[in-house]
Amino acid sequence: MYRRCFNPLISNSYFLFGARGVGKTSWLGENYPGALRFDLLSDEIYLALKSDPGRLAAQIPPGHKDWIILDEVQRVPEVLNEVHRLIESRKLKFVLTGSSARKLRRGGANLLAGRAYTEHMYPLTAKEMGAAFDLQRALRFGCLPGAVNGESPEAFLKSYVSTYLREEVQQEGLTRNVAAFARFLEAASFSQAQPLSISAVSRECAVERKVVEDYFQILEDLLIAVRLPVFTRKAKRKLATHPKFLYFDAGVYRAVRPRGPLDAEAEIDGPALETLVFQELRALNSYLRWDYSIFTWRTSIAPILEVDLVLYGERGLHAIEVKRSDRVRPEDLRGLKAFKKDYAPAKLWLYYLGNRRYHEDGVEILPLRECIGSFDELFS
Repeated sequence: MYRRCFNPLISNSYFLFGARGVGKTSWLGENYPGALRFDLLSDEIYLALKSDPGRLAAQIPPGHKDWIILDEVQRVPEVLNEVHRLIESRKLKFVLTGSSARKLRRGGANLLAGRAYTEHMYPLTAKEMGAAFDLQRALRFGCLPGAVNGESPEAFLKSYVSTYLREEVQQEGLTRNVAAFARFLEAASFSQAQPLSISAVSRECAVERKVVEDYFQILEDLLIAVRLPVFTRKAKRKLATHPKFLYFDAGVYRAVRPRGPLDAEAEIDGPALETLVFQELRALNSYLRWDYSIFTWRTSIAPILEVDLVLYGERGLHAIEVKRSDRVRPEDLRGLKAFKKDYAPAKLWLYYLGNRRYHEDGVEILPLRECIGSFDELFS
């Protein structure tokens, strides 16, 4: 068990969101050993509370003072009205976990009117794994606990993807055409760490554009993908409008991405490497309360200039480029230098697979293997 950086420091009820498999249940079991737990993935509990959410109160012993955990609360959004009542009437404390925000967001669920905070959990970070972190393994299998700790990470990831198709998409009725959604997942993987063209994905998977737009929303609601907006604050150039698409974990991306004799390894490893950096920064940004907003940056007219990731907040402005190569060429710095020209306060970073640390033209060039576990020292 790795010691997680996640530490909510909350004495009141809260929601804990995170994709399936990020370790929510394990963390709660370790940190709330005396909690009363209701798992809504259990058919018995699901059916009981679905038919009558008021049954929850009868299953909580009188005088219970410890925490109460409701796992996968999005399966029965109606139970949140009862949770709200119990918080008010019996002063009970709940942790409400979820791997999908779709039903809560679209169903107008009672989000407890400020009586519960919202926290997020992500795949394991290099910071959390410490000396056990292996960049090449993470690049191939990602950082979900089941892939990190399991004897067969490839089999775990294959099962993970099919489980989402079966349990989250099919059983919850998020789409009627599971085969089309499966084709979409593969087509979307070709957009990993790239500007997203919904029309191009639509053509690739032979699904109507409007349906593909809804599919992307499903991925975001299931917390397994994000769309990073372009940083446009006080823009001095004409910038692209398409967001950058990213599956939330490098291993999940590789499990979805089709591979064949025409696919160069660099075509897959490059996006996977950027994904690793993104997921590390995203998790630490949340856990350590940095409060950065995360963007990408890309011009829309030739010559196209881009920066992989941009962090913006009260702590500063950071532009980050990630390169798969073991040496840095002058053209690798063009996007960062252009960004600096437009945003003088920005700090510039380039991570690569070489071994030398050095400074060039205002850019801190750092070996990713040495630095990915110490991002907290650089961006705090």
